[in-house]
Amino acid sequence: MKKNIAIIMGGYSSEFEISLLSGNVVYDTLDKKKYNLYRVHIFKDKWVFVNDQNEEFPIDKNDFSVLVDDTKVKFDCVFNAIHGTPGEDGYMQAYFELLDIPQTSCGMYQAALTFNKRDLLATLKPYGIKMAESYHLNLGDEIDENAIINKVGLPCFVKANKAGSSFGVSKVYKKEELKTAIEKSFKEDDEIIIEQFLDGVEVSVGVISYKGETLVLPITEIVSENDFFDYEAKYLGQSQEITPARISEDYAQKVRFQAKKIYESLGMKGFSRSEFIFKNDEPHLLEVNTVPGLTTESILPQQAAEAGISLQDLFGNAIEEALKHS
Repeated sequence: MKKNIAIIMGGYSSEFEISLLSGNVVYDTLDKKKYNLYRVHIFKDKWVFVNDQNEEFPIDKNDFSVLVDDTKVKFDCVFNAIHGTPGEDGYMQAYFELLDIPQTSCGMYQAALTFNKRDLLATLKPYGIKMAESYHLNLGDEIDENAIINKVGLPCFVKANKAGSSFGVSKVYKKEELKTAIEKSFKEDDEIIIEQFLDGVEVSVGVISYKGETLVLPITEIVSENDFFDYEAKYLGQSQEITPARISEDYAQKVRFQAKKIYESLGMKGFSRSEFIFKNDEPHLLEVNTVPGLTTESILPQQAAEAGISLQDLFGNAIEEALKHS
């Protein structure tokens, strides 16, 4: 019996377009001889199964099923391709956990924690993971520009705390620019994080559950053509992503060790991609993504290819791992 697999894509954040691209790559790549595949669009105003003729069939949220030609379809597993909320912050994970439907990303707690940069960094600090100095603000807090600069220095980065994909990020060089940057971040989130600028080599490290083992993928070096690795650099080709990274074996060993330690300390499963910058010869963690981009140009698939893992194998393994642990 072929398993019914729902590939969820879309989401409620500014990243929905990238998610639709990722989800469609997964749909086009997975072995249709092995699985019955269903593209499911998750939007605030509708949850629908979309067939190859682009007809839409509403999802019954009571049990995450769909009625197609008078036949009720239930799903054996969900492939999560939603970047941002509600696919990367724990909401969908919790929903599927309650319905007892296996899904390919990490658990609810891990998703919520990694999506909140502030809480993630606080949780990992006791494990000896190095990170940039940071300053936190909630919407409505008094903004003390001098206190911020005293803690993180200039230039610094102002970021939304719980938004993926470099939305609401600014690099600030002068005190006068802080207020505008803070306002921009508050448009994306009601919590922001202001971080010290680390001047060093930036790398991205994929870690996945692969055939029952934690596998660290080849490291990617990120060279942004913009001032930093922002949305345009990430998705509109304005960066060089070099896999394997042009770093020493000493650097590579250190960052592989840290990425694996983070994955295992947090009890992760599925895909993850951690971003680091080297400062004083040590990797400093920037963030962890648990639903990274899955298009052919995306970093994690590039890393898998370098490791000799095809896209079909990468995606198929994610489903098999999820089914095995259910």
